Amino acid sequence: MYKKISRDLKFDTSSVAMMGTLIAIEIVLSRFASISAWNIKAGFSFVPIAIAAMILGPVKGGIVGAVADFIGAVLFPIGAYFPGFTLTAFLTGAIYGIFFREKQSLARIAGAVVINELILSLFLNTLWISVLYGASYWPLFFTRILQCAFLIPLQLCTIYLISKSSIGKITMQMYR
Repeated sequence: MYKKISRDLKFDTSSVAMMGTLIAIEIVLSRFASISAWNIKAGFSFVPIAIAAMILGPVKGGIVGAVADFIGAVLFPIGAYFPGFTLTAFLTGAIYGIFFREKQSLARIAGAVVINELILSLFLNTLWISVLYGASYWPLFFTRILQCAFLIPLQLCTIYLISKSSIGKITMQMYR
């Protein structure tokens, strides 16, 4: 267990390069290839964070999510920067990493996706939007249920296909 934790905290050249690449991809997917309104956002920006978590572990997966959120918000703002969203992005990568570290079974992928979408996105991000824009929490919550209903199966299928692809397996073997 100690070796796994120390490996997760080691920042060698290849892991930093991988993190930088995945951060750049996440920014592009999040800011330019997503459908977004002030209270709803849908797209494939979860993919680089999930890949970082699968390959590099929970800490680096969380860092990829947080750094991508911060840089994306500063360089290409959708609204005002709010650190709560950066915290949520870090937790998203960390949860993916915790669930995906050993293996990526359908049950583990489903657990990570449901926790991220229902707890972090639906409850926590709705709170951040409510605080940031001064909107009532519950009306926002009910409008964001549709987003989660759409994103849960999308994320589940996408992450499962990535974890079972030959490219995904080869890449994970290189970094383990």
